[in-house]
Amino acid sequence: MAGVLGVYIHIPFCKSKCDYCDFYSLAGQEELMDRYQRALLAHIKSLLPLLKGRPVDSIYFGGGTPSYYGEKRLREILGFLQHHLSVSRQAEITVECNPDSVDWRGISRLRRAGVNRISLGMQSANPQQLRCIHRIHTPRQVDQAVADIRKAKMENLSLDLIYGLPDQTMADWEDTLEKAIALNPEHISCYGLKVEEDTPLAARVAGGQPLPDGDCQADLYLRAVELLRQAGYRQYEISNFAKPGRESRHNLKYWLGREYVGFGPGAHSYLDGRRYAYRRDLEAYLAASPTREELLEDPQTINAPERAREYLLLRMRTQRGIEEWEYRRKFGLNFEPINRRLEFFERHHWVEQSDRRWHFTPEGFLLSNTLILDLLDAQAGTLNERKNWADLIHPNSSDPENR
Repeated sequence: MAGVLGVYIHIPFCKSKCDYCDFYSLAGQEELMDRYQRALLAHIKSLLPLLKGRPVDSIYFGGGTPSYYGEKRLREILGFLQHHLSVSRQAEITVECNPDSVDWRGISRLRRAGVNRISLGMQSANPQQLRCIHRIHTPRQVDQAVADIRKAKMENLSLDLIYGLPDQTMADWEDTLEKAIALNPEHISCYGLKVEEDTPLAARVAGGQPLPDGDCQADLYLRAVELLRQAGYRQYEISNFAKPGRESRHNLKYWLGREYVGFGPGAHSYLDGRRYAYRRDLEAYLAASPTREELLEDPQTINAPERAREYLLLRMRTQRGIEEWEYRRKFGLNFEPINRRLEFFERHHWVEQSDRRWHFTPEGFLLSNTLILDLLDAQAGTLNERKNWADLIHPNSSDPENR
């Protein structure tokens, strides 16, 4: 029987493009929203035979700025999914919002339609830092947005924060964390600023814009872990913290290797043993056939060695981590070479065991890219010994979609 499924809907429209953003989104294209709505619904309809009967326990509207797209369009999409798919009554249904495009009436209508989780892009409590990265909201709008979300009786709120911003000091970051905690969200995400190619921020950095260095970013990260732990938020993934039972069910699908299907330009899917994405091209998406098959990028069948790789690559991003007998049972592979590396990491306080599961410490998460590569090297030898699989394995340089 097919497993439980997550659904991701990409909304590629923004009121304004942030200087650091590399997600596929466009500003100033509002006139295309109605055409996009028709194309998106046609795309979903075209895949219904493939999805029929699959239980759905999470739906995520990401972007872009879904709240800017308008609650009426979001409700239409959600209603279509609820009518045609087996959406659980307990499904987690998330909408990403920017503080400048939130009002309590719109959130109330979304809640009545079934939305039960809001992800709000706070980013910083410092108005100067918000302006520096071209965020068009203010700290006061964050406070008002949270008040409106609570007034609409929405009981599951996540705040997104960024550390490593230009001129950000430890005092600035502590102030942002303390103000976020004071808003009492159920979930907080803390992302280190990453300079993506071909963004305005990359051009500014190339022109001499200073950013906090790696050591400073590490200090900011560890301080966030400490303050959030003290406030009752449990770290369950490298960048994500939640009150008990409020972990993002949808995002965990990415890290636990569970299936999801995405719709829209730039959306990723992992379905029936295959990973694929749609080209980041809105005009092409609007003009394509209903199935959008001609827009698929890098479709890849996930074979046995790749699944074993992804088990290490993805699960070590989480506090759940990996476990020897689970690994042996899933893949029939020798865990001993990996275990030796983990014991070495443990002596350096980079990993620890809880309930027989290995996972990174906060200090280990800071080195996770390097440490995971070391584990993959240890694994490659066992794959080669087992079935000469090593030559079939290739590095996956990008994380799966986490929007």
